[in-house]
Amino acid sequence: MSFQRIVTRTLPDGSTRKVYPFHISLEGMESITLCRDEEDYGHLEKCFYIACWMCNCLPIIGIVMSNHGHLALLAVNMAIAQKVGELIKKRHSQYLSWKYNEKSIMRRTDINVQYLDNEWYVRNALAYIPRNALDTGCRIEDYRWSGYRGMFVNGKCPVNTRKVSEMSRREREALFRSHEDLSHVPWLVNRDGFVEPVSACDYPYLESAFNNDPAFFLKTIGLLNPSEMEQKLVLNGRQRHSDTELLAIISNLAEKWYKRTVQNLTPEMKARLIPYLDRSYRTSVPQLARCMQLPRDTVSQLLPKRPQTQ
Repeated sequence: MSFQRIVTRTLPDGSTRKVYPFHISLEGMESITLCRDEEDYGHLEKCFYIACWMCNCLPIIGIVMSNHGHLALLAVNMAIAQKVGELIKKRHSQYLSWKYNEKSIMRRTDINVQYLDNEWYVRNALAYIPRNALDTGCRIEDYRWSGYRGMFVNGKCPVNTRKVSEMSRREREALFRSHEDLSHVPWLVNRDGFVEPVSACDYPYLESAFNNDPAFFLKTIGLLNPSEMEQKLVLNGRQRHSDTELLAIISNLAEKWYKRTVQNLTPEMKARLIPYLDRSYRTSVPQLARCMQLPRDTVSQLLPKRPQTQ
């Protein structure tokens, strides 16, 4: 059977709806860690599943990295997918504030939601997500915080798992740090207390995108252009701002971050702001150079080596 990008699914609320594929990126700066230890990684991964459940969506596959995360999901529309992204950010921000007593840790974290509007886009996005594990020097199949471990296992979970639905309310609240009613979720947790992706994700959708063939999946990863996918999934889709609008944004950030005006920013402060602006807004090297009053070569040197918008 050929892959169907738009499918009909039974959603968490029991309704049967037509759903569409979306990609959510949760991007922090290089200097900001969203996950510092295993508990943090596990919490952000749980946020993916809880947010989808609360918003009546189905996760497909996700990955949690130290300063960013990716999630593919099936949702009824864009507005709901965006709500999932904001809820993930809100929940993990509250958790980090509780654990580290640091306020507004995720204020510089950007949420970007993209509709995967063709088969090529879906397939490459689903391959790009677990491929992020390679950036850690880890094999894709060995990375612990990726939904890949729920792929191509015939729907089987490892042994020593426990149903969330069979836990007491107090146990669920302690495990998920949530007061939401999770008594009906189909999830299984392993002996370390982390959710097994095969019990929470729509793995049949993911596997069908690669014709249920692990070799096809690995070949797709091998042919993937990660810079192109980052541009499409993380950077594109943002509104282009005029110089005046971008200057207002920079002024606001300079005040929030450093209690200074743009004119009084040091070179080091500008060096921290520029990658964030490039990551979070649809801008370009020439525009950043104008607004930050820096040579273009200086701005280019401060940015990752990836395609730039013009």
